[in-house]
Amino acid sequence: MVVEREAVEQRVLDAAEELFYGQGIQAVGMDAIRSSSAVPLKRLYQVFPSKNSLVEAYLRRRDTRWLRELAQYADAHDSPTQQILAVFDWLYLWFNEPDFRGCGFINSFGELGASSQTIADIAKAHKRAFRQYVADLVAVAEAPSWLADPLVLLAEGAMTTAAILGSPEPARQAKDAARILLRTSRAEAGPLV
Repeated sequence: MVVEREAVEQRVLDAAEELFYGQGIQAVGMDAIRSSSAVPLKRLYQVFPSKNSLVEAYLRRRDTRWLRELAQYADAHDSPTQQILAVFDWLYLWFNEPDFRGCGFINSFGELGASSQTIADIAKAHKRAFRQYVADLVAVAEAPSWLADPLVLLAEGAMTTAAILGSPEPARQAKDAARILLRTSRAEAGPLV
């Protein structure tokens, strides 16, 4: 019974993610989720009692996967400085995906942040977690702590610009700017490890 519920939950979340991310949360109704997941509406509501609970689950799952995949990619690089720059390489790969529509958290905050404190909180928590990840990379690189915020702003700006322009190039441009920031911090604080 638990395995069946988990399988249904995953099918519904897969459908929700594709539709919410691709079309927008407000544009997608539960009937569309039902059709796409092939889960009867009654069963869908047993697993997710409301659309809000489904949106929250979609965002939480996306948060976990996004941060995990970013860390796996960046952590595969040898030096701490390369790991920082790899964040922008990973963004470039993500921006090149055919279904890329920008940051799902920025999108959901834009759609629902004013009317749903829970959605706003989830989006804020995701952005804080991303910032902490970058701050941890900066600390390991023994770079000045002030570097974390500009690096995050470069990444966030690249996400938004890439979505609007439909181009992955903002990731490359942000990486170039990050490289300059790293050099500046190196000159101020000594060599990076």
